[in-house]
Amino acid sequence: MEFRIARGELAEAVAWAGRALPARTTVPVLGGLVLSAKPGRLAVSGSDFETAARAGADAEVAVPGRVLVLGRRLLDICRVLPDGPVSCALEGNRFTVEAGGTRFGLSTLPYEEYPAPPAAPAPYGEVDAAAFATAVGQVAVAAGRDDTLPVLTGVQLRLEGGEMTLSASDRYRYAVRGLPWRPAGADAEAVEVLLPARRLLEVARALGKCGTLRILLDPATARSTAAVGFEGGDTRAVLRRLEGRLPGYGALFEVAGAAVAEAECAALAEAVRRVAVVADGNSPVRLDFSAAEGSLLVRAGYGDDVAAQRLPVTLSGADEVTVAFNPSYLLDALNSFEGPGLRLEMLGAGQRVLLGAVGPQSAHRHLLMSVKQLV
Repeated sequence: MEFRIARGELAEAVAWAGRALPARTTVPVLGGLVLSAKPGRLAVSGSDFETAARAGADAEVAVPGRVLVLGRRLLDICRVLPDGPVSCALEGNRFTVEAGGTRFGLSTLPYEEYPAPPAAPAPYGEVDAAAFATAVGQVAVAAGRDDTLPVLTGVQLRLEGGEMTLSASDRYRYAVRGLPWRPAGADAEAVEVLLPARRLLEVARALGKCGTLRILLDPATARSTAAVGFEGGDTRAVLRRLEGRLPGYGALFEVAGAAVAEAECAALAEAVRRVAVVADGNSPVRLDFSAAEGSLLVRAGYGDDVAAQRLPVTLSGADEVTVAFNPSYLLDALNSFEGPGLRLEMLGAGQRVLLGAVGPQSAHRHLLMSVKQLV
């Protein structure tokens, strides 16, 4: 195996594939990256038992071949390589990387012990990469972190007609975002899959600038843990599905008879961030809405250690409403909205509060539970 490649091309391909490397593993070969050289092309891929990542790049290949090398060591080498062309070769059990008079040698790993990565299904449709990255970021904040409840650590992806719906919940909050997508066929059936939130967010952000994102999916295996792929240009990531599905949110998002307030989202987020500095632990931030005064009082703390800020709002459906939230959850929700205006539909203390952008049909909605204990 022998090839020559531009330093930037190699570093970019290795960095992308390195996203799939496990932080810790008891299987040494999973810490490796596979380099496959064919005439005119180099492919770099990495995998753990849940994720696979692959990137391709143009290369002058003198001798085709394949090698498995220590992934993090190769990542470190690519970061310090001098600019210019890079020459790589497999010499026995040693892989060499040379550029600008600097030469590195890497021992190889046994490729025959490397587990087969999740296979990439066929393309099922396309979505705008930047819009998808934004949508995943908006809902992933509501996903759980408790690995003993794996279903709640996922983002549920539903594809039906020309509409994609992303949702996530950790039982205390529930985020939903819809966006358009383009099915590969006019008769594409509705599909629902659950994917690891952290991994999906990494992939969506990394591919956010690729223009068009291809979704690789086999609808025949929608109820299994078969893989789902995301591909942009020469880069691809494949994620294994989580078993199960999130509880339905339809009834939860029905808040008939709720009091409705409208506020400036960024100003509210800044006020919550400011007053929360006196909140001990996860003690709540309280929001007091007044229709007569047209204002919202944001406050936190107990005794002499208190903070408060008043903001202008509109309130309809009630004269006064008071709700309180875990400040971290509230900030996550507020920061997930892009537009200036925020709409809050409130049933009262200790009950559901539905947040959405001001407008006739908000594509992004975030449900929070108001805590019963008020400041």
